[in-house]
Amino acid sequence: MKVGFVSLGCPKNLVDSEVMMGQLVARGHELTPHPDQAEVLVVNTCSFIDPAKKESIDTILEMAEYKKVGRARKLIVAGCLVERYRGDIRKELPEVDALVGTNELESIVALCEGEPSARNGIEPYLYHDLTPRVLATPRHFAYIKIAEGCDHPCTFCVIPQYRGAFRSRRFESVISEATRLFSQGVREINLIGQDTTCYGEDLGLRDGLADLLARLAAIETPHQKWIRFLYAYPNKVTQKLLDTMAANPSLVKYIDMPLQHSSAAVLKRMKRGASGDIFLKLLERIRRTIPGVAIRTSLITGFPGETAADFEELCQFIETARFDNLGVFTYSDEDTSSSYRLDAKVDGRTMQNRKRRLMAIQRKIARARNRSLVGAETSVLVEGHSRETDLLWEGRQPTQAPEIDGVTMINDFEGAEPRAGEIRRLRITESHDYDVVGTLLAPTERFTPLAGAPLINISPVPAC
Repeated sequence: MKVGFVSLGCPKNLVDSEVMMGQLVARGHELTPHPDQAEVLVVNTCSFIDPAKKESIDTILEMAEYKKVGRARKLIVAGCLVERYRGDIRKELPEVDALVGTNELESIVALCEGEPSARNGIEPYLYHDLTPRVLATPRHFAYIKIAEGCDHPCTFCVIPQYRGAFRSRRFESVISEATRLFSQGVREINLIGQDTTCYGEDLGLRDGLADLLARLAAIETPHQKWIRFLYAYPNKVTQKLLDTMAANPSLVKYIDMPLQHSSAAVLKRMKRGASGDIFLKLLERIRRTIPGVAIRTSLITGFPGETAADFEELCQFIETARFDNLGVFTYSDEDTSSSYRLDAKVDGRTMQNRKRRLMAIQRKIARARNRSLVGAETSVLVEGHSRETDLLWEGRQPTQAPEIDGVTMINDFEGAEPRAGEIRRLRITESHDYDVVGTLLAPTERFTPLAGAPLINISPVPAC
């Protein structure tokens, strides 16, 4: 049977799609990137914020058309949208033949084959190192989910309702999967979870993430490797974690730490606590411990009760903090979140204006930082030809995570032509607001790229 997948949302969703695809391939089914050729279509959805819900519904309706004009006999919807609107989907979208919740990934084979699901959807699910998985990323980088669920009480977030309580994968399971991926030619592994910095707490580990990173860094590989973790919670960033990052060259000097706001009043209403001053002290400690570290954060503007003074405080905080990478979301008023019941809602126009101003501030910061890099040398992971033109190659520095940050464009090279998956030095020659351009230096290691292409292409995904 030919099965087509569309995965929406964040990398955590992408890993869920890879697990479902792995189950199908292990059973002998074929994956296809062409929806008109698929006999079964699967849409893995996101419902984190309103735009994600709209994209999910639009995609479901788009894929449903292939039941009329293509070979598709069945349309299956999976993911967070199912957890949140299972009854509504069954009622309002008769085109959908089956549903797969976030704890029901193992039911995908039975549903594709027309059999009843053996999963009850209640028992929390988390894949392990022996779970079949088909990578949908380019062959040189991969995501590893090290935990699922979340225990934080953030009032704006609905993920704990649908993903469940925080639970870590077993230590050796993660090491085993990473070792296998590196042996297969993966150069960069990105550890993900709703809060990776809580890793191991439910297993009785005091510094679980730091210990895990140290073990991952010790894995022997024939080529240079990169290891990155995403989505740190600010009050879980320990000194041992920072010291471990500073001591191991293969742990990229990059921290993605969503802070959400800087006003103590807004953070209190978010049930996150802290303040801009506390965050600035943390940023100073991070930069002191890890020279050259890049710090990314995500912020929410327009949260209920955010006053003009709160917003001005946030603007000043960004000016002072000088983040390397920054994403801004306007508040999404989700009806099942605790913040939905809060008063003093901010109107949509004000939210959009505030978002534009925050990004304008960050653009100036990013532009100045990139200008200061001209003439410097750095390592880059070559991604391949640019998505815009075959006249340029594209790469990423250790300070640039996949899909969510700027890129490094390569317009010239010394020695061998660039090949996707190799890590080489680059001299930066030009700068733009978010991207830089440079000349790739001659390779210093022998690199043999893997033959073949990914089994299926899935469009790039933004971070939640």
